[in-house]
Amino acid sequence: MTQKELSYLEDAIGHEDNIIKICEQTINCLEDKKLINFMENELENHNAIRKDLMEFMEGKANE
Repeated sequence: MTQKELSYLEDAIGHEDNIIKICEQTINCLEDKKLINFMENELENHNAIRKDLMEFMEGKANE
């Protein structure tokens, strides 16, 4: 993996971290159950994406 590719992965993980924080903050501000459920699903999706990116990057580091 090139340094540039590694940098892209690190950026993507950072973006997911920011989205996760925004989702968590938004959930804490909401009262509508449908919106809360929607945001909780988004939070799960972005946690899964972050996990996949981390596992991919760790796999490449071990090669």
